[in-house]
Amino acid sequence: MTTSRHFEPGRAAGLLRLRAFLPSAGRDYANRRNSDFGPDRRDNVSGLSPYLRHRLVTEQDVLEGVLGRHSPAAAEKFIQEVLWRAYFKGHLETRPEIWRRYREALAGQVAALGEKGGFRKAYEAALAGRTGIDAFDAWIAELEETGYLHNHARMWFASIWIFTLRLPWELGADYMIRHLLDGDPASNTCSWRWVGGLHTRGKTYLARADNIAGFTGGRFSPRGLAKEAPALDEPPLPAAQRLRAPLAGPGGGPAGLLLTEEDLHSESLLPEGVSPLAIAGASAVEGRSPLPVSEGVKAFTEAALADGLARAAQHRGVAATRLPSLTAIALGDWARRHGLTRIVTAYAPVGPVAEALAEAAPVLARQGIALVEIRRPHDEACWPHATRGFFALKERIPQIFETLGLGTPQGDLFGSDT
Repeated sequence: MTTSRHFEPGRAAGLLRLRAFLPSAGRDYANRRNSDFGPDRRDNVSGLSPYLRHRLVTEQDVLEGVLGRHSPAAAEKFIQEVLWRAYFKGHLETRPEIWRRYREALAGQVAALGEKGGFRKAYEAALAGRTGIDAFDAWIAELEETGYLHNHARMWFASIWIFTLRLPWELGADYMIRHLLDGDPASNTCSWRWVGGLHTRGKTYLARADNIAGFTGGRFSPRGLAKEAPALDEPPLPAAQRLRAPLAGPGGGPAGLLLTEEDLHSESLLPEGVSPLAIAGASAVEGRSPLPVSEGVKAFTEAALADGLARAAQHRGVAATRLPSLTAIALGDWARRHGLTRIVTAYAPVGPVAEALAEAAPVLARQGIALVEIRRPHDEACWPHATRGFFALKERIPQIFETLGLGTPQGDLFGSDT
């Protein structure tokens, strides 16, 4: 497998990107961020999402770096983009029914693809880049090659998929999460729902030819786009629920550290006094979809996991093991080989890793092995404010920053630009 030439996996590569982008993270980003100049001209955006997705680079790294170069007011737009990720994760954590419905509907639609007729022909044409819509077909090719799309292009893509091609949104979301290096259950699912009018009920996003032409520098001139975007509908969701507590077990006992693709910066994860006797890593990347996940995504995820394991081993002075799967069998065998009674890992938000750990935990418990999750301060500070719209979290930014040791900005969102 080879990884994308546009994104080198690993924390060092992510930090290099962050440092290169920091001078532009203020007003320059705010003025230029909506333009999509193509895959070989991405200097107007950070390109950090694949690294943040796997916490090769953490949100704390990014926010501290940005605030070390810019005032909060100058960097307002970029900071909000970082916090949108936290918002979507918190939203899905407090409304896991969204993920359950998406997976259930997707399973039915994948089954329907095996039948002739219906939307199969249009679906296959879309994925082959044969829609005749120049921008959409180019984005298919770009996503297949690079594992990345500009955020604005993702919105246009989803809008065209839903309202022009009239394909099920779940199949579009599935295609993206199978091909995006930063494919994230929360950001991907909630963003598609937002475009379709399900996230903010009745509010949709309509891709317009003039908007696409303008923000792509005239690279595209799409024809035949839908003129209207009638909102999708669904039965009401249950009320937001409390955040689930991290998995926990009895205190004390020999502990091992487990890394997954959800969080690969173990150096900042474990509290003082926790010294793992063994380190292991496992992935649930194939669980993104019932359909095949792209080779690029698998390669990037595998290389990112290897990087996380190598750093953890060096930091702790303990050998690291790559496990064959994220199952009770693999975890239990590893724990017994090292005499472990606790497996400590980063909290896994809604998605394939959380599903795998939830399935393994009771089996391990019966073997006397406790699965213990640690939730980061960033998530603890942000997720409780994600039960409604983004504004509810946005207005808590001063409180969140103070909690995370990032200062106490006041005034119009943050304060004056100084």
